Amino acid sequence: MNPSDYDGLVLPGGVANPDFLRLEDDAVKFVRGFFDQGKPVAAICHGPWMLVEADVVRGRTLTSWPSLKTDIKNAGGTWVNEEVQVESGLVTSRKPDDLKAFCEKAILEFAKAKQTQQRVAS
Repeated sequence: MNPSDYDGLVLPGGVANPDFLRLEDDAVKFVRGFFDQGKPVAAICHGPWMLVEADVVRGRTLTSWPSLKTDIKNAGGTWVNEEVQVESGLVTSRKPDDLKAFCEKAILEFAKAKQTQQRVAS
């Protein structure tokens, strides 16, 4: 898979999947590729573990499931306890209760990126 084939990336939560995926070099490179290409990424709950592993958290503000707070800080990010956090195409949320706000912001960021891409291509 190549990030250039996609408009954006959604990293779902849950404990097991992000924990297993961050041990897969190809999965980590795939996630990093979206940041390298300036494409939007949305991550909720434990999904930001992949962002930590991909080394794309440094200098960013994000939220997640509370137990990732230390991981995010150790990776150079700023953790906030908010329903949804948006920063330069990155959308993060804490938990399933935040899904409505998470989805709304993710859709907006994905649409903005698509509009920009279409303007550049014109």
